Amino acid sequence: MKRINEYKKLFGVENEIELKSLKKSYRDLVKAWHPDKFQIGDARQEEAEIQSRRIIDGYHFLVSIAPETISANLEDYTETITNSGIADYTHKGLLLEIFFQDGSSYEYFGVTKQVYIKMINSDKLNRFAKRSIYPNYTYRRTKRTLENA
Repeated sequence: MKRINEYKKLFGVENEIELKSLKKSYRDLVKAWHPDKFQIGDARQEEAEIQSRRIIDGYHFLVSIAPETISANLEDYTETITNSGIADYTHKGLLLEIFFQDGSSYEYFGVTKQVYIKMINSDKLNRFAKRSIYPNYTYRRTKRTLENA
């Protein structure tokens, strides 16, 4: 959640993420912080390189959790959570990453340690996730596979 709020603040997004306004903010920020805008040896050039990487990462991250992106990929997501079991999962901080048997993986944001403990202690992992994880947390598809985890 901290990461989501940090990127929303960077791009000036209040509540809902609209791709059109996000893209405009992204372009404006890239123009302002592009490293080529600063001379070699300028103290702000290094800061601009760091800031531009942060802007690019933030843009891709917010696009991946935007309602338009979620709705465009809803059919694939529904297919995965309905027909593919959980192969593995990891939890760090408030981030739960679930790897499915069909090879896809999704990150769920804001999952507390208490919810994670309930999940791992559940005798029916898939059923618990369908009732308590999937409908309640912001998610995005990741490109990581089980072998790369």
